[in-house]
Amino acid sequence: MYAVIKTGGKQYLVKEKDQLKIEKIPAGKDGNYVFEQVLLVADAEAKSVKIGNPLVKGAKVEAKVLEQGRSEKVSVIKYKSKTRYRKNVGHRQAFTLVEITKVSD
Repeated sequence: MYAVIKTGGKQYLVKEKDQLKIEKIPAGKDGNYVFEQVLLVADAEAKSVKIGNPLVKGAKVEAKVLEQGRSEKVSVIKYKSKTRYRKNVGHRQAFTLVEITKVSD
């Protein structure tokens, strides 16, 4: 089975044993997390498809948290010539690495 879930303002197409790097969620390392916002659920051959309006009622996707971390540093440099204006700002986005364990409708 596969599903489309919504988390962190984005949508992901997932199936069992997939690993996703998503926006940070409030779960500890080696913990479990349940995604309640499921937009679509279908079997592997797409013979039985459930589409939500906007969510599928009773559908859940369970995941295991593998890692909580921060991405590589991204440098944002602003520069204006002839005015001595230079600005360097860095950003590291927090993420959660999860593995999908179960898709249920």
